[in-house]
Parts: sequence; C-alpha cells; structure tokens
Amino acid sequence: MAHTVVAAFQDTARAKEAVRQLEAKGFNDREVSLIGPEDKNAHGQGAHQDSTTDGAAWGAGIGGAAGLMAAAGAIAIPGIGPLIAAGPIAAALTGATAGGLTGAFVDLGIPSSSTKRYEDELKQGHSLVTVQSDEERLQSARNVLQAQGAHDIEVD
Repeated sequence: MAHTVVAAFQDTARAKEAVRQLEAKGFNDREVSLIGPEDKNAHGQGAHQDSTTDGAAWGAGIGGAAGLMAAAGAIAIPGIGPLIAAGPIAAALTGATAGGLTGAFVDLGIPSSSTKRYEDELKQGHSLVTVQSDEERLQSARNVLQAQGAHDIEVD
C-alpha cells in the first residue's frame, strides 16, 4: 500500500534540490511531485515569458540530467495564484474539474483534513514536495526531505 510524504519548503531552490536527491535515490516522476510559486528570477531581470516557457524552464531546473519531471506546467489556482506543478500533482490538477487543489491533494492520498494547511503553505509562497511510496522506501524519502531543510514533513 502506498503512503504519501508531504514536505514544505520556504525556499524553492531547496525543494528542487530535494527532488534531485530523491531522483538519485531511485524515485521517479510517478512518485515525486513538486508544486510551488513561479520563479520570477529564473529568466533574469524578472523578464515575463509565457507560462509554457516558464514551466519548461522551471521543470528543466528540477530535472537534472535524467529529465525527471522536466514537463512542469504552469497553473493558476483561484485564491493562490500562479504556480508551477510537476509530477502526479500536475496530472491531478489538470484533470480536476471540481475540488481544485484540495481534490488534487486527496487524489495523491493526502487526507482532506490536511489540505488547508498545504494550501496555506502555497499562499505564503512556499513549495511542496510529495512522495508516494511503499512503506519500505518511505523513510528514505523522509530523510532526504529533512536533510534538504523541509520545515514541515507529514506522512499520510
């Protein structure tokens, strides 16, 4: 049975590094999600680009050599604003017609009682990394997230 680890990061760069470290431990793009604010400085001097370009640049920053999650996409969540999402959460948000972010979190196995807290993290400009895995690999994922500076880690 799969479990989900959710970790919040104040710094998107640390969240991206956590994803790279998870990749190095053998986690793949079906197991790892990242959602966070658009990186306004990713294009230098705050240059505005379309959301497809923003998503590709952000995803490339996540992916590293193996290309994990390189197909990040831009989304807009009412009440939260523009975000970039990659991994299963991006697919859940794309397919969610009702429920929006809450529905996407629940689809990832996160209890609805926790979704408000994660929405608040995103509203504050923080990034979230989720890992879906079996119990055997769960502790490895949690260790990586903690080592990369997650300020809130929860196992659901």
